[in-house]
Amino acid sequence: MNIMLACCAGMSTSLVVGKMEEEAKAQGKDYKIWAVEQGQIESELGNFDVLLLGPQVRHIQRKVTKLVGDKAPVAVIDAAAYGRCDGAAVLKQAEDLVSGE
Repeated sequence: MNIMLACCAGMSTSLVVGKMEEEAKAQGKDYKIWAVEQGQIESELGNFDVLLLGPQVRHIQRKVTKLVGDKAPVAVIDAAAYGRCDGAAVLKQAEDLVSGE
């Protein structure tokens, strides 16, 4: 699975990406997980199976969902999980979105 995170500058989400990668590896899952700055979303279309937005850019969710269309689910990362850098919780959120739960 390809999981992309997006925020204002791609820096704060990179911390979450690291924790998600650790968790995926611990679960034996070979996922590609990366973070980008919100302006790069359009250039990444087709490269991800799910797009998670940092809570600080939740205001762009409607616009981004329209841009991505039916190519992938788009959601805002749970603020508590994001704040705790809870890689397991954010990974589960991504998996649930892809599986339609």
